[in-house]
Amino acid sequence: MSSPWSQRREVSPETSRLLIERAHEELVAGNAADARLRDVRLLVRDSWRRSLDSLVGAEALPPLDLTAEELEGYRRAHPLAAVIDMVRGLLLPGEASESGVVVAVGDAAGRLLWVEGDRNVRRLTGDVGFVEGANWSEDAVGTAAPGTAITLDRSVQITGAEHFNRLVQPWSCSAAPVHDPETRRILGVIDVTGGHEAVTPQAQLLVDATARAIEGELLVARLRARAEPPRPARRAPARRAEPTRATLRVLGRDRAQLEVTGEGFETVSELGPRHAELLLMLAVHRQGLSAERLGDLVYGESAGDAASVTLRAEMVRLRKALTTAAPALVPESRPYRLGVEVETDAHQVLSLLDRGAHRVALAAYRGDVLPDSVAPGVEEFRDTVRVALREALMAEASVDVLLAFAETDAAADDIELLRLCLSMLPARSPRRAGLVTRIERLEADR
Repeated sequence: MSSPWSQRREVSPETSRLLIERAHEELVAGNAADARLRDVRLLVRDSWRRSLDSLVGAEALPPLDLTAEELEGYRRAHPLAAVIDMVRGLLLPGEASESGVVVAVGDAAGRLLWVEGDRNVRRLTGDVGFVEGANWSEDAVGTAAPGTAITLDRSVQITGAEHFNRLVQPWSCSAAPVHDPETRRILGVIDVTGGHEAVTPQAQLLVDATARAIEGELLVARLRARAEPPRPARRAPARRAEPTRATLRVLGRDRAQLEVTGEGFETVSELGPRHAELLLMLAVHRQGLSAERLGDLVYGESAGDAASVTLRAEMVRLRKALTTAAPALVPESRPYRLGVEVETDAHQVLSLLDRGAHRVALAAYRGDVLPDSVAPGVEEFRDTVRVALREALMAEASVDVLLAFAETDAAADDIELLRLCLSMLPARSPRRAGLVTRIERLEADR
């Protein structure tokens, strides 16, 4: 079946791209009375002003609201999970990897739960944070079809320069909200993103029709469920105040920060260098570690029997510290392990790379893992994260992201990276001269 997005009828814009860009620049600069703004569509102009009121940055990356683990559980329970195959069938028939667009399904808060479609478009849009788990509400990224459709509770199309976020302006998108078929409250949003083919009249009709079809399917499923005999109710066990999320922040810091949140509580604790190493190793090796193996990872194999004695003492102190700060995270023994899963900010970077959100991953990379630590296990994990970041960016990231990576301490002396950036830049780019100078200096120092 041919792709419905293959008919590339360009939308005739009400004003030129250049005029819209200049109007946007004037508004962001504080010139809300500039005459050019009157020529921008009222829908877009109002959305820009809401974006300013929400203090959205003109080049802000969307926040990643859901980690990979949270995303999996959340979308499994979401009402739209039951109709995701219908979305694929209506908007991505045939060879979805070559459709020219990506299709996203988000929740009522604007968080993207599914992003599928053209492989190359997914890679490029992922570079600006259009990935599963990211928040694309107006409050987070400004004017864009998913968030604006939710805000206005109607289908919208946003073309190129009409996006508030400059990073998103190469793209165009159509989106429509999906409602609960009975209460009419918004359940989520359907979005199609790509080039001009994503904002044709046909695109808006398809997105609108898909949203209505989903609502009809949800109603049929609900009526069918009501016709079935009721199941006997079970009393739920009493709930304890358990943590819902624990994050260990180790990037660019030696005194790690432990953040624990749950229903009605939130704690933030700072850990000393040794406790940070121990907790990181337990977070990385989630299956658990023997005392001997944990000692090797923290003290080194050459430490011998002394490591076992020191480890036991340090684990006693770590347990005491966690009993006060986060009781649910007190490590268990034989093997040493954590009863609650602890995510690290380093793992979040790796997850972003897996989703193709290269620019967001680079922004989240605050530096090396526990940079002053000489614990063998920490050094190994530090290298794993750094290499994964470098390889993913060099394989798939845009030249702008690579140039930003080249300015970090992790890549400052990376001649191969600098040469790749040089090869990707246009022949007349003013950035080439600086790269050539850096490469020549590094080669001379060898």
